[in-house]
Amino acid sequence: MPRRTVDPAHTRAAVLAVADWLRGDADEPPRAAVADAVRSTARTLEHDAPGSSVEVRVPPFVAVQCIEGPRHTRGTPPNVVETDPRTWLELATGITTFDAAEAAGRLTASGSRAAEVAHWLPVVASS
Repeated sequence: MPRRTVDPAHTRAAVLAVADWLRGDADEPPRAAVADAVRSTARTLEHDAPGSSVEVRVPPFVAVQCIEGPRHTRGTPPNVVETDPRTWLELATGITTFDAAEAAGRLTASGSRAAEVAHWLPVVASS
């Protein structure tokens, strides 16, 4: 079960605050705006795909567990997706796909279930 409440209006506003940057139409926004968008979209994924079998990491801002299955509690999880903040936001908004980001070396996915995250993306439509 998700550990945090998700506010879709807040998530949408956070994504809109960085949308021009994601499309390449603006300079990088303030770190706080990027962090807010990353955290709110990752927590939306956590809410939409509850579980603890895959850990999604977007350093330095957030790590969430999602996807139903065996719970992981200690050490390195067997199923991990890790990417940078911009790539995560492009995934979360549908600007890029999981497969494209992985093929470009912009994310790593380890474990037999890590790629299941792709079924839950995007979490919010890009605008």
